[in-house]
Amino acid sequence: MRVLLVGSGGREHALAWKLAQAPTLTDLHAAPGSPGIARFGECHPIRAEDYEGQLALAHSLGVDLVVVGPEAPLVGGLVDVLRPAGIAAFGPSAAAAAIEGSKSFAKEVLVAAGVPTAEPLSIARPPCVVKADGLAAGKGVHVCRSQDELDTALRAVTSLGGGFVVEELLEGPEVSIFAVCDGQDAVPLVPAQDYKRAFDGDAGPNTGGMGSYAPVPGLEPDVAEELVDTIHRPVLAELAERGAPFIGLLFAGLMLTADGPRVLEFNCRFGDPETQSVLPLLEGDLLEALAAAAAGELAGVELGAMPGAAVTVVLAASRYPEAGDRGATITGVDEAEAAGALVFHAGTALQGDRLVTNGGRILGVTGLGATVSAARAAAYGAADLIAFEGVRRREDVALAAADGRTFSVSGA
Repeated sequence: MRVLLVGSGGREHALAWKLAQAPTLTDLHAAPGSPGIARFGECHPIRAEDYEGQLALAHSLGVDLVVVGPEAPLVGGLVDVLRPAGIAAFGPSAAAAAIEGSKSFAKEVLVAAGVPTAEPLSIARPPCVVKADGLAAGKGVHVCRSQDELDTALRAVTSLGGGFVVEELLEGPEVSIFAVCDGQDAVPLVPAQDYKRAFDGDAGPNTGGMGSYAPVPGLEPDVAEELVDTIHRPVLAELAERGAPFIGLLFAGLMLTADGPRVLEFNCRFGDPETQSVLPLLEGDLLEALAAAAAGELAGVELGAMPGAAVTVVLAASRYPEAGDRGATITGVDEAEAAGALVFHAGTALQGDRLVTNGGRILGVTGLGATVSAARAAAYGAADLIAFEGVRRREDVALAAADGRTFSVSGA
């Protein structure tokens, strides 16, 4: 099977790494790709948002499947260009991707589907959560416990030029539940937890994600299946009823409250950096599952989880998320990989034979182990070997889970 992977970040690098293991893969191409992805396939300098360019590339390569990684081209309608041209694609149409592209649309779908979620508020008053209605690269959510925080949040979301929504502030741990979907059914993957805030102790602004780990202690496979049955499948039915069947990866961000799980958000694609922790634990043929979903034929497909745990630590630019970094030499990646880690390129480039920084989140370092504690030690030990000017990371990724904290789900 010949595959075109759209995107260039750490999530796409993890997808390329996993897809390259598929027995049926004959050729892997990526557009635009990255230095990390180039180890698994040929990269083409076409932007993810260049829909006609992606279509022409898919035709010229004669691909059997296009896998779209980032949210922007999905929300923007890349799949709506590919499918009518006879090209199979794993990813939702623009109408279905609105589950991420519009917070107000997502809330409407959740209410109609009877899925538990945070209550919308008609008046912005702390404590509350303010969310930009459209895409904001994971940085459009503001938790407001004081009037000053609320004022700052309102300035931030209105500066984006779109609308916003205000919701009740829920309390509890957050988890990410991925499910591969074919428009009707869903196959869950191992649950993960990510770290959105910039600094230790969940301080600072929201980011695209500073680390993740999987599995989440206490969320066993039967619990994940129950959550998908309670949350994903009713949403799939509602979207299909609206004439917008969801084909792709439906990612629910949940908060485990004392009253049961509540949906905080939906994403229409694999999460980043959760994918870097989930895919190394995936047991089964990911390419087969994605192709089956794209064809609307998920029945009989199973994706299990291997024993053990994975922890991903993001190495970011010094000023991220306010600004990224360009051109600083990166050293130690080979040494980290030799130590047994997986190093996924999130924002890198090549200048001659030098690997350099090229973004906000630069690398994701994933350690594997029999336990979360062992995987965490492996991830941080490997991350210690990598250096670039201004490198910054959180030091508390998976710390609570490594110390034995177990999450429970009630009311699902």
